[in-house]
Amino acid sequence: MAADLSFPEQDGVSRSVSDTAPAHCIVKIQLFSQLAKNNIESYTSSDFEAGGYKWKLVVHPNGYKNKGITDHISLYLVLAESNSLNPGWEIRAFFRLFLLDQNKDNFITLQDTTEHGRRFHGMKLEWGFNKFIPLVAFMDPSNGYLVNDTCVFGAEVYVCREKLSGKGECLSMIKDPITYKSTWRIDNFSGITDESADSKPFSFAGQKWKIQVYPNGKGSGLDSYVSLYLTLAEPEKLLPKTKVYAEFTIRILDQLNRNHYFGTANYWFSASNPTCGWPRYVSQGYIVSSAAGLLVKNICLIEAEVKVHGVSNAL
Repeated sequence: MAADLSFPEQDGVSRSVSDTAPAHCIVKIQLFSQLAKNNIESYTSSDFEAGGYKWKLVVHPNGYKNKGITDHISLYLVLAESNSLNPGWEIRAFFRLFLLDQNKDNFITLQDTTEHGRRFHGMKLEWGFNKFIPLVAFMDPSNGYLVNDTCVFGAEVYVCREKLSGKGECLSMIKDPITYKSTWRIDNFSGITDESADSKPFSFAGQKWKIQVYPNGKGSGLDSYVSLYLTLAEPEKLLPKTKVYAEFTIRILDQLNRNHYFGTANYWFSASNPTCGWPRYVSQGYIVSSAAGLLVKNICLIEAEVKVHGVSNAL
């Protein structure tokens, strides 16, 4: 006996039948039952192009758990590669999502009936249907949606309005940030002949960092102090509007008494401002003092401790 196909009405949703295949994307899934058996909660298609933009189709085979859906297939359209768009971008689009009836060789379609199309923007990249089709109806092979454990979904997208200029940003704070430490051993500190020396880059919180030392000082510390900085190792890879808020401590380790010499700061690191530190970190007279323990047998140990509290990106 076929499952009940009298789907519940959903506000703002139009359901119809189409003899025409979707124009922009078709996703065929074979051995559909293996998704659940392998704990795959969703499948995301490769990018497809429509209206000058790239999109993805996302299928939740047993419902979108984060939205409390467990008895329906959930199906969504997602705007891809949004980071390549200008700040303040906004796109309105009409779309239809499809499911093939393999018995009748036609498609059931769900279409959002919002008058001006759905608005995609930096804080809302996904629209679709939490309850695309009841699982009991989908699973019944006599209905034609899942035949020989195979099903076919699809999508059509029509962009109706674009806004690609403006300004906007999103600050994402980190609730429980972790701390990362990196120690740089300089074996011949007095033998540094260049103006500055850099540690090997270390990766943390999605960025590469390095410690930078000026043995003879820099700026206001020139000729009298050792200058010490934390800097982004690859600032050119940051997007122009991206900023990283970090709390950091730089220590020159006391190798004799563990009375470490340190400075602490907070700073918004960005592509245009990738470096923060102290031109007058420690006097040249103090660092070479044998009692200080900061330079032992010409070996200097410098430690950076970094904690990222938030990241701001353009919308």
